[in-house]
Amino acid sequence: MLDRFTLIAGPCVLEDDDLNVEIGRQLAWLSSTVGIPVVFKASFDKANRSRGDSPRGPGLDGGLEQLRHVKEETGLPILTDVHEVDQAAAAGRVADILQIPAFLCRQTDLLRAAGATGKVVNIKKGQWMTPEDMLGAVEKAREAGASGVAVTERGTFFGYGDLIVDMRSFQRIRTACGVPVIFDGTHSLQRLGRGSGSRGSDRELIAPLVRASVAAGCDGLFLEVHPDPASAPSDGTTMLPLDQLKPLLERVVAIRAAVADVETSVSAD
Repeated sequence: MLDRFTLIAGPCVLEDDDLNVEIGRQLAWLSSTVGIPVVFKASFDKANRSRGDSPRGPGLDGGLEQLRHVKEETGLPILTDVHEVDQAAAAGRVADILQIPAFLCRQTDLLRAAGATGKVVNIKKGQWMTPEDMLGAVEKAREAGASGVAVTERGTFFGYGDLIVDMRSFQRIRTACGVPVIFDGTHSLQRLGRGSGSRGSDRELIAPLVRASVAAGCDGLFLEVHPDPASAPSDGTTMLPLDQLKPLLERVVAIRAAVADVETSVSAD
């Protein structure tokens, strides 16, 4: 899994069953239409919210049942976050990929617990980490038994509350760690601390950054999507409206084809 260009997509946090399945079915249809494998993602608990009164999701037990339902109804593989060591084994019985949040990417016990499930582990790169710094995190999960490891680039802190995407990171992480490198095209645009502790963003820049990352050679994409982002309980300002995903993916396919043509031409020369 993640051994070919893949889209990881879904809502930030699980909502009601009908909405989760609706999004999952749309993603499954897009996968077959555009020709890109899709993994459904959603969190059962957003444990790292900015404010204590922010919605967090249904919790471990209820959330895993919801994820199981999406998997059964859509046939899509599942990714979800784990924040605590004790969540890893249970989540691994449902999810195909366990994700380590950026703020926890150096937590040794959590990385090892996720790896010990034998599932694929996707590690979000900490906003303060260099590309080469991720090797330690990758090795912790790999040595614990993960069947595969990927790193997701989600921007680097620049000044106060802004993130900058360095397009060199994809090659640098791949060279240093020997893993697929995913680009998070939605969280990379967060502006931390806007609006009473919430996270604002520049949503109109999602498509340009996605196009640039694909041209720069990322191995997949991570995008939070929602049919009505304004109604989402978490990260509504950073999610891509679901109806904008198909045209974006069509451009992604075209860019990848153009890059492949150029590389073939240069190799022939």
